[in-house]
Amino acid sequence: MKRVAVALSGGLDSSVTAFLLKKTGYDVVGLTGKMIDSESAEGVIDKAKQVADFLGIKHYVLDASKEFQANVIDYFNNSYKDGRTPNPCIMCNKLIKWGALLDYAINELGVDYIATGHYANIKKDNNYYKLYPAKDTKKDQLYFLFQLNQAQLSKTLFPLYNYEKSEIRQIAIENNLPTKSSKESQDICFIQKPMTTKKYLLKHLKTERGNFVDIETNKTLGTHNGYFQYTIGQRKGIGIAASEPLYVVKVDAKENIVYVGSKKQLEKSELILDNFNFSYPIERKEFSALCKIRYNMQATEVIVNINQQQTIIKFKTPVAGIATGQACVLYDINDGHLIGGGVI
Repeated sequence: MKRVAVALSGGLDSSVTAFLLKKTGYDVVGLTGKMIDSESAEGVIDKAKQVADFLGIKHYVLDASKEFQANVIDYFNNSYKDGRTPNPCIMCNKLIKWGALLDYAINELGVDYIATGHYANIKKDNNYYKLYPAKDTKKDQLYFLFQLNQAQLSKTLFPLYNYEKSEIRQIAIENNLPTKSSKESQDICFIQKPMTTKKYLLKHLKTERGNFVDIETNKTLGTHNGYFQYTIGQRKGIGIAASEPLYVVKVDAKENIVYVGSKKQLEKSELILDNFNFSYPIERKEFSALCKIRYNMQATEVIVNINQQQTIIKFKTPVAGIATGQACVLYDINDGHLIGGGVI
């Protein structure tokens, strides 16, 4: 019997993941990472233990707070400090869930696999593991998994790939799981309501007055209270009267300048990325693909050129709002499987 550690968060998806795997016949244990020292973190652990007790499985807790602080929270704070727009979930997946938790699960708990409640599908194709879209396209989470390598994928199970979210909820209700009424988890786990991202940044980063500058004329148009409060493509909250809508088109952290301009000035036709992570070896040097530079955007067609250490991505239709720190993720143009991704 294969042994699997389910990353239990105390939420709906991870608890149904554990339920389904146990029902299928796996030897299941629950594993929860303690990410921060707070009441909310203790609440997560308590909820996860309730699920484990209900299912009759062992539950383990790994204190990953130091790793989480260094690799996720500090990364998040420093990115905004440097004028970038980070995605902490991607770093958490790479270095915590498939880093500290996976290592602990295999080396200390002796499991064969780790499983999570992500909506994604792993298939083996020509000796390589590939990630395909889940049945529920609204919940598909390939975008957040582009950093995973072949070794990590070979040790991973995603049981929810063939279910709609509504079906997962129904399974929890029918089997009276403790999480049957759980709400959707929030995007940034270490920023708890009523705290907002803006309030969080104001608390952790030093505010200093700077200028709004027209990107075309270099004319000062007004002042702001901290460049880190603005992201590329932002329109609301600028507070400058103009004949046409103004958008944030560039953030200069060093000079504390937020450059604004028209929507047209947001558009880019090409991206050049270093250290692009391909999910499996790619022999082609030029090919068409689908691309996302934000999780919730409609994928757009691109031409990809692989040139030694660089990956050049040319958009067939210019894309607006590309910000440094975001992830650029590529998908196969025919079947949508994940090709890879990189940080802009």
